[in-house]
Amino acid sequence: MHSLPGIVAVGYINEAIDEGNALKTLDTLLLPTAKIKDVDPDCAQHYQDVLYHAKMQKLMDSEIVSKVLWLDEIQHAVDEANMDKDKAKQWVTLVIDVNQCLEKEKPCDILSHLKSSVSNTNDIIPECADRYYDALAKAKEHKSKSVSTEGSWLKLTLQDKYDYYHNIDSKESSWVTPESCLPKESWLMAKEIEAFWKGHKQREAYMRRRQTFIDNTENIVKIQSWFRMVTARRNYLSRLQYFRDHKNEIVKIQSLVRANKARDDYKTLVGSENPPLTVIRKFVHLLDQSNLDFQEELEVARLREEVVTKIRGNQQLEKDLNLMDLKIGLLVKNRITLEDVISHRTKLNKKKHGEMQILNNTDSQGIKSLSKERRKTLETYQQLFYLLQTNPLYLAKLIFQMPQNKSTKFMDTVIFTLYNYASNQREEYLLLKLFKTALEEEIKSKVDQVQDIVTGNPTVIKMVVSFNRGARGQNTLRQLLAPVVKEILDDKSLTINTNPVEVYKAWVNQLETQTGEASKLPYDVTTEQALTYPEVKNKLEASIENLRRVTDKVLKSIISSRDLLPYGLRYIAKVLKNSIHEKFPDATEDELLKIVGNLLYYRYMNPAIVAPDGFDIIDMTAGGQITSDQRRNLGSVAKVLQHAASNKLFEGENEHLSSMNNYLSETYHEFRKYFKEACNVPEPEETFNMDKYTDVVTVSKPVIYISVEEIISTHSLLLEHQDAIAPDKQDLLNELLELLGEVPSVESFLGEGAVDPNDPNKANTLSQLSKIEISLYLTSKYNIGDGEAVDGQSLMIKTKKLIIDVIRNQPGNTLTEILETPATTKEEADHARDMESRAIIDSQAPEEMKHSQSMIEDAQLPLQQKKRKIQRNLRTLEQTRHVSSKNKYQDILNEIAKDIRNQRIHRKLRKAELAKLQQTLNALNEKAAFYEEQINYYDTYIKTCLDNLKRRNSRRSIKLDGKGEPKGAKRAKPVRYTAAKLHEKGVLLGIDDLQTNQFKNVTFDIISTEDVGIFDVRSKFLGVEMEKVQLNIQDLLQMQYEGVAVMKMFDKVKVNVNLLIYLLNKKFYGK
Repeated sequence: MHSLPGIVAVGYINEAIDEGNALKTLDTLLLPTAKIKDVDPDCAQHYQDVLYHAKMQKLMDSEIVSKVLWLDEIQHAVDEANMDKDKAKQWVTLVIDVNQCLEKEKPCDILSHLKSSVSNTNDIIPECADRYYDALAKAKEHKSKSVSTEGSWLKLTLQDKYDYYHNIDSKESSWVTPESCLPKESWLMAKEIEAFWKGHKQREAYMRRRQTFIDNTENIVKIQSWFRMVTARRNYLSRLQYFRDHKNEIVKIQSLVRANKARDDYKTLVGSENPPLTVIRKFVHLLDQSNLDFQEELEVARLREEVVTKIRGNQQLEKDLNLMDLKIGLLVKNRITLEDVISHRTKLNKKKHGEMQILNNTDSQGIKSLSKERRKTLETYQQLFYLLQTNPLYLAKLIFQMPQNKSTKFMDTVIFTLYNYASNQREEYLLLKLFKTALEEEIKSKVDQVQDIVTGNPTVIKMVVSFNRGARGQNTLRQLLAPVVKEILDDKSLTINTNPVEVYKAWVNQLETQTGEASKLPYDVTTEQALTYPEVKNKLEASIENLRRVTDKVLKSIISSRDLLPYGLRYIAKVLKNSIHEKFPDATEDELLKIVGNLLYYRYMNPAIVAPDGFDIIDMTAGGQITSDQRRNLGSVAKVLQHAASNKLFEGENEHLSSMNNYLSETYHEFRKYFKEACNVPEPEETFNMDKYTDVVTVSKPVIYISVEEIISTHSLLLEHQDAIAPDKQDLLNELLELLGEVPSVESFLGEGAVDPNDPNKANTLSQLSKIEISLYLTSKYNIGDGEAVDGQSLMIKTKKLIIDVIRNQPGNTLTEILETPATTKEEADHARDMESRAIIDSQAPEEMKHSQSMIEDAQLPLQQKKRKIQRNLRTLEQTRHVSSKNKYQDILNEIAKDIRNQRIHRKLRKAELAKLQQTLNALNEKAAFYEEQINYYDTYIKTCLDNLKRRNSRRSIKLDGKGEPKGAKRAKPVRYTAAKLHEKGVLLGIDDLQTNQFKNVTFDIISTEDVGIFDVRSKFLGVEMEKVQLNIQDLLQMQYEGVAVMKMFDKVKVNVNLLIYLLNKKFYGK
């Protein structure tokens, strides 16, 4: 515990230290109350420096609370400073003695001077005295040479921070730099002297140690060997035990390392511009085809066939049901007989149940029969449709060569059939290429102004929208619109009516209903008059508010679901925008985006919002329908969105809706961004990962399912427009059409025996057979043949397959190294074993998936022969500039790497396609079930009508099976009229080249045939039978429905259709 005076002294000392005044610090240290011992006034400055340094150290220590130096700390610092003074004097003595000894050249004294300055005299070796002297003398001599001015002051630095000065002449010492301080530069300083003898000592110790090792080398080696062995064994056992203790973790780490290495290799394969052969070799096994590949390909082919057949069947059923709707409607209106309806029903059922049997018969005797000539024709048709499918320019030109009505039917049937309704990635890619080519062709040749796309009805746009609203795109529309549309329909309280006149009339009706008295308000008013009533304005504002709220919901659903839009639709929107901009470079961005909006919203989405029941957006219950109020609500929303998409404000007759114009402008900006982003899609090559080699890499050949009628129709159209489609005589299309020759008839196409020549219904049978679908496995005209490859592309494919076989079994870093290195016996044996295994797998493949004969023969070649063939092929390919030896044929390795990537992607897409096809097939089956239900409903309705007819009318029996009338039924008698009589009744209007007064010489016999609704009409002139014609009551009724008033019989007799139908009804049906 410090006394009070001591504390006061401590305060004085710390104040003096902080001031940095050495003399004041000395005075405070000498205070009696401080009781500091051994204070030397000559060391005042050094005391100040040491005390200041100690205090700074204490201030920097955050753990110490007190920031002043206490007496014990001050005493310790003073003692430390005194020790520095003693050490400095000791070093000064050493420097003076050693340097004077060297100057006086007294080697004998050097040992005593060195020993006097060190604490441990054993560090100085007497035997080395001469060496000490010589080394120090040389150092001093070297140092003296560089000295120009010489002083008398020696400078020593203690603890690397305190400087001490000593004058060798005046013996004066100081801790402060003297005023005129010229150093003694020629003398060796203390540290230099110490370094010499310490270094010499270490060298001596090293030499002795080295000699000991030399003398005992053999023993040292044994010891080291033993020690290393023991250490290695101990480390091995410890490491082994560690591995055993962490076996599971090690397996995971190894798996991770291998996976990372494989991942890095695959990244190199995928991302590197020139992947090395060593990486390609690791993944080349992915190109092998397994049994699972074959099974999946067969399953995909089967599902594709079912989907396409189901689509076409449903389309035909829908057409037939629509026609049945019409016929039943006419029946209800008493404009058609029940027998005609039954006849159509019978055809519908026959079509439903009998087509597969006919198809099985035609396969064995038609174009697919096993004869060389018909096989050649089949192959040519397969090559023709492959060319049409893969080269979109032909079909694009053909579409615009035909009339509008004919081209529409051709697109809806043949084109979608040719691409299997885009049921897989390849066919969707090719269909998009056709759309792109055709759209560019249409814009180039038929669009004269930017607005023509909006105001007109472009063929390709119509086809694109129709396709994307079909089986594949329908699900997208449901996902996009169904939730919000259903919400609008389910809101029973929602009423949107923006027509002021209708709002006014509803208000008047409401008043009359409530009061029970006739309103004094006028019933018929104009829009302006209706808006003068506050009640109408209020109801209109409420409707507008509801409209804005509901429209917002639909808009958000559309904007947030951009990624749900079909890729094909977005890509065509991009093509449309770019093509219009290319033709009209001055068109603004707004004009281009309005055209995109016309496609994406107005043509694709708008009809589905207005009529969701007509586009299967919502499910309707049996007998259910959308009410007029619901329809008006949806129509109002669609109208607002249509105006917003085209940036069209409410003006003119819609002036009363002008309060929504700001909303329309805001919505347009959202639509504008939406349309712009919708066009931001990659090219189909990138999306579908397709290139010119895709068809060769895939396991199965492309297949389409097309009717006989469509094949013949396409053949006929190609011949008709051949000059416009393929003007070049050397064009491959012309070559294929020349091989096919003239357009075959249905009978010749199906082959002899397909139809009985004596069949009275031969025409109907042929018509039915023409609808039968057959499968065509499409192949290129110039596929790889049995001899040399026809072109560079085929040779490239063939060479790639050979290289893949070779690099499996022969090591090497480059292709040239492998080809130049002879194969060993083991490598040949491994290669032969691999080829045998592949042959076994290939033998299990379906016929349409097997390789060509030339590839099979190549696969059987020994390894060395394959290498020689590769070298020959590479030389040929280098001449055609497909590859180059300068980069060691890296181009063909890049193609192999691409095939590996494509094969992996193809497998993933195939699995996705299987799921998608199954989903599509389920949806189609549901639709078919709905049509079946409709057919059953019609059957029930017709049977009911039949029962009623039997009770009312017994004049004629109705045939239900089409095989003949029931026994005992009487056939109606022929009806005979002269032309004059028919002219009098107004049925006959005139006969070409015959005067009216000659009509009495012409008679007509009308006879009802065994077929329901079919009548034979025979004409006679002066009793001599001239001609015979057949009338079908259904054809007459169809003419009547379409408004045809006059028709011709025998190419010269003009008759009134309505009166002819009346006559037939009266005479044969008792009406």
